[in-house]
Amino acid sequence: MSQGRKAMHGRRPAMASTEKVKDFKGTLKKLVVNLKEYKISLIIVFIFAICSTVFTIIGPKILGNATTELFNGIIGKLSGQAGIDFHKIGVILLTLLGLYLISMVFSYIQGFIMTGISQKFTYKLRKQIVSKVNKLPMSYFDKKTTGEILSIMTNDTDTLNMGLTQSATQLVTSIVTIIGILVMMFSINVPMTFISILILPIAAILMGIIVKKSQKHFINQQDYLASVNGYVEEIYSGYNVVKVFNAEEKMLTLFNEENEKLYNSAWKSQFLSGLMHPIMNFISNIGYVAVAILGGYFAIKGKITVGNIQSFIQYNRQFTNPIGQLAQVSTMVQSMMAASERIFEFLEEEENVELSKKHLKIDNVKGEVEFKNVEFGYNPDNIIIHNFNLKVSPGQKIAIVGPTGAGKTTLVKLLMRFYNINGGEILLDGKNINDFDGEHYRELFGMVLQDTWLFSGTIMENLRYGKLSASDDEVIDAAKMAHVHHFIQTLPDAYNMELNEDTNNISQGQKQLLTIARAILADPKVMILDEATSSVDTRTEILIQKAMDKLMEGRTSFIIAHRLSTIKNADIIIVMDQGNVVETGNHEQLMAKNGFYAKLYNSQFDK
Repeated sequence: MSQGRKAMHGRRPAMASTEKVKDFKGTLKKLVVNLKEYKISLIIVFIFAICSTVFTIIGPKILGNATTELFNGIIGKLSGQAGIDFHKIGVILLTLLGLYLISMVFSYIQGFIMTGISQKFTYKLRKQIVSKVNKLPMSYFDKKTTGEILSIMTNDTDTLNMGLTQSATQLVTSIVTIIGILVMMFSINVPMTFISILILPIAAILMGIIVKKSQKHFINQQDYLASVNGYVEEIYSGYNVVKVFNAEEKMLTLFNEENEKLYNSAWKSQFLSGLMHPIMNFISNIGYVAVAILGGYFAIKGKITVGNIQSFIQYNRQFTNPIGQLAQVSTMVQSMMAASERIFEFLEEEENVELSKKHLKIDNVKGEVEFKNVEFGYNPDNIIIHNFNLKVSPGQKIAIVGPTGAGKTTLVKLLMRFYNINGGEILLDGKNINDFDGEHYRELFGMVLQDTWLFSGTIMENLRYGKLSASDDEVIDAAKMAHVHHFIQTLPDAYNMELNEDTNNISQGQKQLLTIARAILADPKVMILDEATSSVDTRTEILIQKAMDKLMEGRTSFIIAHRLSTIKNADIIIVMDQGNVVETGNHEQLMAKNGFYAKLYNSQFDK
């Protein structure tokens, strides 16, 4: 199993190398274009963020005036002059309170609007991703794991959401705060301001080093997280196999290797990011000491008031905070852009291409199928089906048999237009299948696969999935035709019984009967059954066979089966080997030839 995993994820070791956002400017441009519909709301957010910040910045200067008034009053009282003017101080403090309240309201409004924008945007992205999944060719899913696609839809969109919510406004407020504080500091004392500014190059250099080192770890963290998600999804989807082969320890070891990479990248990114705050505090304290000494000197000289010293010290303490915030925002933006790049790359993946613009309707299709000189290979350099020809009349049962890898399932995938053929053509009622409306073409087909698919919900909801507009009576009639109605009636709540996520509360054979009932309800023109009885006991197989016979009545049917006893009554049996048709005919004709089919058939009954 470990070898299979390595084959499936052969591309992943490349992630161990240090990656950066491949095209920062291009990704940013795409992000801006996608956010254009919210431009008015964003302008309002930025205006309110600026106003909130400005009102907050003015606060220390006004508070300093109150301190100066209090200090002068105390000095005046001590010298026998007028005392403290509490009325004036009260007016100053009420003004300050009003400014802070206005700032809080502006901050709340901009936060509320920005949260709405980010949530709406990520909601739209998730819809686009889900829609994109339905438009991608099957070849894309041959290259990607479920975990990687889920990671784009969940982790990357959440990272983008968080980045928009926090970094956009924080970037604006940090820049406005720096400019505003500088203006206020210069208005108080120019020399003291220059002393404070001297710490900026030191802070910038240190922050630049930290950001540069942490950036690569944040990007790797996203990639390793996708890798771990994919690995976990694989383990638990194949958990029964892991248990059967007693491979828990081996799987745990492999998981620990993947998890260790994620841990290391996450630890390094968070640790380096966490260094910013204590470093900025240390630099801020150095500036605070220098300002306190210089402020004391100017106060003695009478060049600055006590209140202004207090205001300046407050501004000095606040000065490095927005610088640190900018550094953190920079890290967050890098992580956000890495996630955005993955999302946009996914949304820009090449979709299924309509090879024809005729868009024929599917009305009145009878079910005549013809393969004419069909050639196909998953890789154009490796053709696996060669010059395949077959004509099927409406209502005929066509069985496709052959050893593993012969091309049986591939043939059905081509008929379903999951892949485009390399040569020849496939006709439905004499018309090229590529000429039919792609959106509705697959409505003609019903499929019952070896791997049954039922979702969490009631049995009634699962059956109605075949025809969403069906009434309860129609669903029950389909269940009766599939010989599953009696079983459903014995269950608690009958048709309203909830199936759990893994549908472990019913057997494999019962699941298969439910999928057959669902297909009967859909009433397709062409039926495809792929190993539908391969994983059930003989008694259930007989029941399923009866249900399938009912399902195939009057429909063109393609049956892929390893148990050759189940397809003896097929109108035509196609025997395939290595992508080629080696024999055709009914059961009696093929047995009489004593060729490839006869050997396959007899080998299943050799003792």
